[in-house]
Amino acid sequence: MHSGLVVVDKPAGMTSHDVVARVRKLYGQRRVGHAGTLDPDATGVLLVGLGRVTRLLRFLQETDKEYRGEVVFGVATSTLDAAGEVLDRRPLPVTREQIEHTARRFVGDIDQVPPMVSAIKIGGKRLHELARAGEEVDRVPRPVHISGIDVEGFVDGEYPVATIRVECGSGTYIRSLAADLGAALGGLAHLGSLRRLRVGAFTVDEARDLDAIADAPDAALCSPREAMRALEPFVVDVDQARAVGHGKTFPGTGAETARLGAGPFAVIGPDGELLAVYERRGAALRPAVVVGPQGQERES
Repeated sequence: MHSGLVVVDKPAGMTSHDVVARVRKLYGQRRVGHAGTLDPDATGVLLVGLGRVTRLLRFLQETDKEYRGEVVFGVATSTLDAAGEVLDRRPLPVTREQIEHTARRFVGDIDQVPPMVSAIKIGGKRLHELARAGEEVDRVPRPVHISGIDVEGFVDGEYPVATIRVECGSGTYIRSLAADLGAALGGLAHLGSLRRLRVGAFTVDEARDLDAIADAPDAALCSPREAMRALEPFVVDVDQARAVGHGKTFPGTGAETARLGAGPFAVIGPDGELLAVYERRGAALRPAVVVGPQGQERES
């Protein structure tokens, strides 16, 4: 069974689940998952895990991300992006300088209302399911972090279009950011297009399209250790590696572990293979996911 990470350049017109299904077929195995959903019309980096790496996907999903999107001003849609029905159209002839100035308000820790087309559950139902049924419900704003917003391009007019590059934390909705930016400028806006450029340490430059993966599936597969390359490494010896396999807890203030940061940590065996991911809990380092023999894992 294959175990590893595939960095996919998702095409427009496919859901993230469609991509998982295609990768599952390419590698001939069922145990496949992804980190961080991309909307069907969006393109770019989608991390797909196989085998052992499916247990590690949460450490990738929780990382920061980078996007490039086009914001169309003066037009509101039902989904806050180009896939939705146009609800209203009012000219908003703002300048690039106005957009750049207003965008600064959204940098940092902000509260964001999730869109109705998101996968968040309210009352046991996902918002996008309610939206398809024609329902709209109140949503509680959620805290998100935006590290930076840069305006990379601008086309002026009554309905100007700005190309923005956004660095943000997990859980940020770029379509909501586009609509909120329009509202802050005194009008309407929606997200015209979106491409994800980076998820954590994995960039679009190393992503492969599905045809390229089909041509050379083994070459497209990153090892479990490579999948956790952004985590601080904690290298153990042979005896410690054996103990890690049984879920050993390490003292967080010991000579070997005191130098480590807040974690999580990639525990690396003497052969260079990933053995586990540990987290600092209280005064100890405890296993979050242990990669066991014959590709079996357990979570703590």
